[in-house]
Amino acid sequence: MSSDNQQVSGSAPLGLFGPAIEYMTDAAQRSVLFLDVMRQRSDQYREHLAETVPNVLDYKAELVMDGRTLARPVNYLLVCIVPPAGVEIDPTRRPFVVVDPRAGHGPGIGGFKADSEIGVAMKAGHPCYFIGFLPDPMPGQTIEDIARAEAAFLEKVISLHPKADGKPCVIGNCQAGWAVMILAATRPELFGPIILAGAPLSYWAGVRGQNPMRYSGGLLGGSWLTALTGDMGGGKFDGGWLVQNFENQNPANTLWSKQYNVYSKVDTEASRYLEFERWWGGHVNLNAEEIQFIVDELFVGNNLAAGRIETSDGTAVDLRNIRSPIVVFCSKGDNITPPQQALGWILDLYDDVDEIRSFGQTIVYTVHETVGHLGIFVSGGVAKKEHNEFSSNIDLIDILPPGLYEATFERKTGDTSNSDLVEGEWVMRCEQRTLDDIRAMGGNSPEEERRFATAARVSEINLSLYRAFVQPMVKAMVTPQVADWLKRWHPVRMSYEAFTDANPFMPAVAKAAETVREQRKPAASDNPFIVAQEKVSAEIVKALDSWRESQEKLSEQMFLAVYGSPALQAAVGVNPEAGRPRRPGKSLMHQELMEKRIAELKSNITKGGLQEGTIRGLIYVGMARGFVDERGIAALRRIRLTEDASRMTLAQFKAMAREQFLMLLLEPEAALSAIPKLLPVDPAERRKGLAAIRNVLSAGGEISGDVAERLKRVTALFEANDAGFPTIERARAS
Repeated sequence: MSSDNQQVSGSAPLGLFGPAIEYMTDAAQRSVLFLDVMRQRSDQYREHLAETVPNVLDYKAELVMDGRTLARPVNYLLVCIVPPAGVEIDPTRRPFVVVDPRAGHGPGIGGFKADSEIGVAMKAGHPCYFIGFLPDPMPGQTIEDIARAEAAFLEKVISLHPKADGKPCVIGNCQAGWAVMILAATRPELFGPIILAGAPLSYWAGVRGQNPMRYSGGLLGGSWLTALTGDMGGGKFDGGWLVQNFENQNPANTLWSKQYNVYSKVDTEASRYLEFERWWGGHVNLNAEEIQFIVDELFVGNNLAAGRIETSDGTAVDLRNIRSPIVVFCSKGDNITPPQQALGWILDLYDDVDEIRSFGQTIVYTVHETVGHLGIFVSGGVAKKEHNEFSSNIDLIDILPPGLYEATFERKTGDTSNSDLVEGEWVMRCEQRTLDDIRAMGGNSPEEERRFATAARVSEINLSLYRAFVQPMVKAMVTPQVADWLKRWHPVRMSYEAFTDANPFMPAVAKAAETVREQRKPAASDNPFIVAQEKVSAEIVKALDSWRESQEKLSEQMFLAVYGSPALQAAVGVNPEAGRPRRPGKSLMHQELMEKRIAELKSNITKGGLQEGTIRGLIYVGMARGFVDERGIAALRRIRLTEDASRMTLAQFKAMAREQFLMLLLEPEAALSAIPKLLPVDPAERRKGLAAIRNVLSAGGEISGDVAERLKRVTALFEANDAGFPTIERARAS
């Protein structure tokens, strides 16, 4: 009995302190391994910056054009992505061109892993190209020079694919999005569909209490600080400042969560962390003139959607000139580019959907519920779903009639009808929307618009004062040596430099990490100290989030109070009673061209043959559904009703389908009544067209309700006995 008591007594301390010893051993080992990860991150940073053309592409690439050789040289490059083994490219499919953002980071994030924009496009059989850039800009390089270079790149891609079924699909990530749109507005003939991923276009837009980043320019007094930073860099703007600006939006992640996640899961998270940090730490520079244009014209001035940006030859950049379908991908979880900033330009440009159609524009948007800004173009889950569907169904997007649509995605299951017509794991559907659907997401009141207009005027005044009184002194003091010293000691760069092997303690950390890996003893997940550690971490995140929310609230209140002052608004020339003066003016030339086009369409209502009649009937019935399904488009591709149709290119088919759609909008009854006149006399040929309509409609779901009623009417038109000769038969008879 006494011996048993002694055994229990002797083991009690171990039972009490066992979890503590296990945790302390684990924590000490994790600390060493974490420091070693920081060392690897820093060494990786130096190695990356030492590369001639640093990038994070996961694919081999071949140089096609070097922007440095152009008449106006720029630091941009066009490369062709070499498909990996097992991936087959169809040379007849339209090429994809991915343009990465130059927002402080280096290029490659659009293709830094298999599940990426480039990866899914190649998987769908498309040739892929990538537009990247070098760390330092060319002397005198401007935003307009870059646009000219990208135009030359697209011309080259088009020339390399003369048999492609369409112009290149161009993907603009983040800051590259507005650059792509500016180019597409001035050179619309170069573009196929445009995909904008997390790209800001309406820079003042947002929802009060949710999107505080838009207040930054006003709270800093405007863009004079941008000019100062460029001058302190000796004429260059360090991308590290842009990275720091991103990080300031989420202090909990920057100061704690990102590092804690590695520390707490150091055995599994190191490789993923280092992969991302290779891009996150690849800081690049911009010319001072470039960043000044971006801040003045876009983020503070908000002049893009308003049509107030002009090229050097005086051409106004009007986004209504874009003729390619525009796909906008944004997220409610994005605090950098919220949906209002990604979509607000549509409200700035158009009164209603009919006006969108009058310009022949097709706009498709999709809003993710949770993914953050970077996740829009780096998340593997997003690549497998949204980007994969966009790539697989780019022809669906390209063939949509003019208007506004929302892309929705439904997971394919065993119950999905006609699942053989679905590519991938999701069924993509484009549903018709109105401008009210965008307004419902929230936005600025006229009073808030006046506040931002006031901030823009204050920015102009402060920038003029800085240039007149301060800039000469700053330029005189900042030598190339001073500019280099300031760059090296930037806080973001120092966070990498501090842990390189140049630090005398780091070699010892590397050796200790090797020993730890050999003797690694992780604590159990249910260890009470591990549980306590997680709770402490959660409380730290909660505290930092609370601090951020209080600062954001204070910033918003300050901005609204200062720039809402009627006295300040009047002093800087903003009418305190004015409405919302953001929309570009109406074009009389566009009105004249539209009237001419309407007359032309009306005159063509009775012209055509079986192909036109079938498509017209299909569109009429499909309009009752209010959406276009990828299964229907897949079935539509199989329609070859006539010999002429089999030779028809995608562009020709698209133009024909759009004409039939517009005819139905303009003169619905006349367009329907004319269908029998378009059809051949042979009943078998008519039945072939009617069967095609039924096949396409049934591919997208059950035919019922208004759709069934419209189909009955079209069926009667196809079965009419007094159709007369179709146009082609009359021509032959005569």
